[in-house]
Amino acid sequence: MLLRPAFSVLILVGPVFSQLGTAYTDSVNGISFWGLTDVVHGVTYGYVFPPLADNSTEFIGEIVAPIDTQWAGVSPTGTMLQSLLLVAWRNGNSIVRSARFATDYVQPVAFTQPILTDLPTTGVNSTHWRWVYRCQDCITWPTTTGGTNSIPISAFGAPAWTFSSVAVDEPANPNSTFQEHTDFGFYGFDFSSAHVDSASYAYWASGGTGPTGTPTTTTTTTSTSTSSTPTVTATPYDYIVVGAGPGGLITADRLSEAGKKVLLLERGGPATWETGGTYGPTWAAGHNLTKFDIPGLFETMFTDSNPFWWCKDITVFAGCLLGGGTTINGALYWVPPYSDFATSSGWPTSWSNHISYTNKMLARLPSTDAPSTDGKRYLEQSASVAAQLLNYQGYRQLNINDRPDDKEHVYGYSSFDFIGGKRGGPVATYFQSAKVRPNFTFRQYSYVQNLVRNGSQILGVQTNDTSLGPNGVIPLNPNGRVVLSAGSFGTPRVLFRSGIGPTDMITLAQNDATAGPRLPPQSQWINLPVGYNVSDNPSINLVFTHPSIDAYENWAQVWSNPRPADASQYLANFSGVLAASSPRLNFWRALSGTDGKTRWVQGTVRPGAASVTTAYPYNASQIFTITLYLSTGITSRGRVGVDAAMTARPLVNPWFSDPVDKVVLIQAINDLILNVKNIPGLSLITPDNTTTVTDYVNDYDPASLCSNHWVGSASIGSVVDENAKVLNTDNLFIVDASIIPQLPMGNPHGMLMSMAEQAVAKIMALAGGP
Repeated sequence: MLLRPAFSVLILVGPVFSQLGTAYTDSVNGISFWGLTDVVHGVTYGYVFPPLADNSTEFIGEIVAPIDTQWAGVSPTGTMLQSLLLVAWRNGNSIVRSARFATDYVQPVAFTQPILTDLPTTGVNSTHWRWVYRCQDCITWPTTTGGTNSIPISAFGAPAWTFSSVAVDEPANPNSTFQEHTDFGFYGFDFSSAHVDSASYAYWASGGTGPTGTPTTTTTTTSTSTSSTPTVTATPYDYIVVGAGPGGLITADRLSEAGKKVLLLERGGPATWETGGTYGPTWAAGHNLTKFDIPGLFETMFTDSNPFWWCKDITVFAGCLLGGGTTINGALYWVPPYSDFATSSGWPTSWSNHISYTNKMLARLPSTDAPSTDGKRYLEQSASVAAQLLNYQGYRQLNINDRPDDKEHVYGYSSFDFIGGKRGGPVATYFQSAKVRPNFTFRQYSYVQNLVRNGSQILGVQTNDTSLGPNGVIPLNPNGRVVLSAGSFGTPRVLFRSGIGPTDMITLAQNDATAGPRLPPQSQWINLPVGYNVSDNPSINLVFTHPSIDAYENWAQVWSNPRPADASQYLANFSGVLAASSPRLNFWRALSGTDGKTRWVQGTVRPGAASVTTAYPYNASQIFTITLYLSTGITSRGRVGVDAAMTARPLVNPWFSDPVDKVVLIQAINDLILNVKNIPGLSLITPDNTTTVTDYVNDYDPASLCSNHWVGSASIGSVVDENAKVLNTDNLFIVDASIIPQLPMGNPHGMLMSMAEQAVAKIMALAGGP
C-alpha cells in the first residue's frame, strides 16, 4: 500500500481526528457496519466484529468504491509497517483482492495468515465496485521483530484508508504490484462499539444478507444497486446553505433568525472544543482546548504532521472544517473602509453603504488589538522596531479599526476577532445562536457535489450523505433557495459539476465518471465566467534582525514544548503570549503606478520567519519578518478551475500578470528599507547585499507569493447579480469570497463577514422566496 512514512510514525489516538467512523447499514446486503465514506473520493470503508466475549479472531469488512477507483485499501491499525493491509480493485466485472504485509516502506508482499472469503454482494455494477469480505485469523499476527500486533477491538483506534487513481500493474493477479497510493487518510474509530450479537455475525459471515433469512453460498455476485445506506425520506428545506465558512455561517444564522427552515452543510468536521473538536496539544490536556482554540498555535497550522483541516482536493491551502478559513487563519480583523464596497472596486451602487451591515457584524464580533485577557500586549519588540522604521518615513500611529478609512501612511497594533483569549470568529458567535433554533439543521461531513436543477430552477443538492435523502439528494421546499458558500475554489467546482460555468470546465465534469451522469443536458448548460477575475495578494517577506527581538523560537515549540511560564499563564486565565497569533503590527500606504492607478500596500510585522536566505551570519533568536502585500487597486488577475480529477486548482496564477503591480511592490520595498541604517542594530538579512530588491522579487517562488486571500472567482456583476443571485438562475445564490470583485484593503476576514451580512439581507428582501 506504500503508506507514506509520516503516516506510519504518528502516535494515533482518538482525539486527533476530525472524522469519526459511525454506524450504518448497507442497504444492499443488510449488514450493520461501522465506518465512513471519504468525502473526497466517495469510497466507503466498513467493519463489523463478533461479540468481544466470543474471543474471535475475525471480522467482516467492505469497501464500496466509485467505478473509476483504480484500487483502494485499508489498514485497520492505521499504520503500514508490521500491520494487516487489505487491498482490492476491479478487474472487469470481478473483484481482485489480497492481504499484504510490509516491513519497510517498499511494496507490501502477500500475507498468508489471513483467510479471506468474498461474501455475496461483492461485485461490480455500472457506477460502483464492492468488496464485502470475511477476514479470518485477522485480529492478531506476529511481527518480524519478535512481537505481535493486533487490531484494538475493545478500544478506540485510528484505521487508515488508501485510494489510488492509478491502476495496478496486473489487474488479474491478486499479488500484483502497484504504485504508491494517490491519497490516504485516517479517521477515529471506536472499535469497542463495532460488535454485533453472535447470531447476527454468524449469519452474515456464512453468506446471509439482511437481518433475517437463510444463509447462502459465499460466492462473488454482481450488484445492481449504488446505495450503501437504507432508503430514507428526504426532508425539504427553505434554504440549503453549502459550506460553513464565514459566509455560510452568517447566512444560515440570519436566515434561521428570520424563521426560515435552514440546512447548513459542511464537508469537514468540528474544530474548537465547543463544537466537538478534541485535537489539542498535550500541554493543554484537561483544559477543554483544541489547536483551533489557542491563538498562539496559528503558525503550527502549516507545520503539523497531521493537518486534517486542509482540503485534500484543492491544491492551495483551504480549510475543510467548521468555520473554514476563520478557524485556521491568524484572525487579523479589519473594519472595512468605504473603498471595499465602492463602485470603483467593482461593486454595484446598491452595495456602497455598508456601515449598517458592518455594525451588525461588530455588534456580534468586536475587534481587539489586545487579545490577552489581562489587557496587556506581549512579545511587542518587533512592533517597536518596525514603528521606528515607519516613523522615519512619515507614518502615523493610530487604532486602525477606529479609523477604517484612514489607510495612508498609518500603522497600528494588529487587530483580531479573538474572544476572551481564545479563537472567536463566526463559529463562536453566529453558529452558537443558530444551532439552538429548532428550524436550523447542521450536518458535518456532508459533501455537496452538485446542484440538482431543471433549467434555471434549482431543485436541491446532491451530497455524499444518504441519510439526508435517497442517494444523497436533499430537496428544497416550494420557492426554496440554495446558497453556495463553499469558498473561492469550492463554489466554482460545485457550479462546474452542475453545468454552470465555462464550457471547458463543464466538459471536464462531463468526462468524470461520477460528475458526468449527474450533469443536466447540454442544452441547459449556463455559460458564465466562473473561475475568472481571480485575485490574491502577492506577498513578499523581508527578514530582519535586531538585538531587542525575541523570535520566540520561531513558534516551533508552541505545539509540543512551549515556554513553561507562558503555557501556565495561558491555561490559568487565557492571557499572555499564547492569547494572540503571531502578527504584532500592521501598516498601510498608497502608491501610484505608471498606469496612473493607485494601489495600496499593507505590511504585517511578526516575530520569527518562515525562511531565511542570507550570506550574513545572524542570531536566529533575533529575527523578525515584515511581509508586504499589494491589496486594493491591484490589476493582476488569474483563473481557477478544476482538472480531470475534479481537483480544484489555480489555472492561471493571479500574481503580477500586470507588470505594473510588480513595479509598485518593488517600489514599496525599496521605500521601506531606505531607513534601515538609521535604526541602531537593525539589519536586513533577506534579501541581503548579494542581490537587489528587483532580482529578489523577480526570483521569488510563485508559490510563496500566495497569501490565500483568493477572491473574485464568481464575481458580482459577471456571475451573480446585485442580490448575489447567480445569473440565469431562479433560486441560486452565492455568499462567499468568490463574489468579491476586487481585493479589499486588508486581510479579507472582516470585509467578507460584512459582505455576508449585506448579502443575506438582500436575499431575504428579494421577492419570490420561501
